[in-house]
Amino acid sequence: MGSETDVLMKEYLKMMTDMIVLCATLALSLFFWVLSLTISSYSGTLQPVSPWRWLFSILVPLMLTVRALKKRSLSRSGALAALLVGFVLTMANYSFFSSLLAFFITSSKLTRWGATQKKKIDSEYKEGGQRNWVQVFCNGGVPTELALLFMIEVGPGEIPIDFSKQYSASWMCLSLLGAIACSTGDTWASEVGPVLSQSQPRLITTWREVPAGTNGGVTTVGLVASFVGGLAVGVAYYITQRLLVHDLHMSDPQWPIILYGGVAGLVGSMLDSFLGAHMQYSGFDSSIGKVVSYESATTQRICGKPILDNNAVNLFSSVLIALVLPGLAWGLWPRIYNI
Repeated sequence: MGSETDVLMKEYLKMMTDMIVLCATLALSLFFWVLSLTISSYSGTLQPVSPWRWLFSILVPLMLTVRALKKRSLSRSGALAALLVGFVLTMANYSFFSSLLAFFITSSKLTRWGATQKKKIDSEYKEGGQRNWVQVFCNGGVPTELALLFMIEVGPGEIPIDFSKQYSASWMCLSLLGAIACSTGDTWASEVGPVLSQSQPRLITTWREVPAGTNGGVTTVGLVASFVGGLAVGVAYYITQRLLVHDLHMSDPQWPIILYGGVAGLVGSMLDSFLGAHMQYSGFDSSIGKVVSYESATTQRICGKPILDNNAVNLFSSVLIALVLPGLAWGLWPRIYNI
């Protein structure tokens, strides 16, 4: 009888906690809505944001981060950082949110996939991933800044990619998509390659064989996975565009978004590997039989110098993709011409 009472009490407390969180979220979203109405009355250029958008932008990222925390995909600091990143991207543009969601869900599942094999080669492997705030901001910091700039430029909402009508906003959208696809491609390559590849990785700078886990090591399977990962982000963005953006027939074609995501994933992964081969130290520690990122008496150097860690390499890669790739897309993007 006592155990049944304890179970019922725990379920009751959980239900009450969920109700309190929901009520607090509703109150917070209504507060921000009233605040946006007040500010818009004093600024003719600022449009008030729907209370439903406030609610969605707060509630959905909160639910996802709590779930990720329970599954140990995020640490506590990582959950707080992810909540901020998720809120900003969701508020800015639902296409941004769907891209981030595609990255987060697929990366979390792939991180847990093939854990036994990954433990054999990764000296820093953590069950579930358990990404902290540094890792979250190194992958999500660039998209967050771009989302804020997007809201300053055009305000919250969904727009088509159309350089002829909204040049700077379209550029920011593709920069953000490229940064997320870059992180996704690198994660897919790192998680899929070691499990499925039947061949030894090759160092991207010299193409010689290196042990699995070496920074800068690539495989054919990993490169294909990085392209597919980027495609997944591009598909998520494109589907959201098709569902939520009106009058797409009057704008430039949107299908290149999918291909753009794939290219960003592949190029971003290769760029990450190139930087890792030069600026991350990799050595084989004979005492544990694994590739490590530190120097010691039992470690034999493979490649790289101890200049950057993995988080910094991820950040630099996403920054470079966000800066360079939209310019190439602008030159190659198919246009419609009104005669």
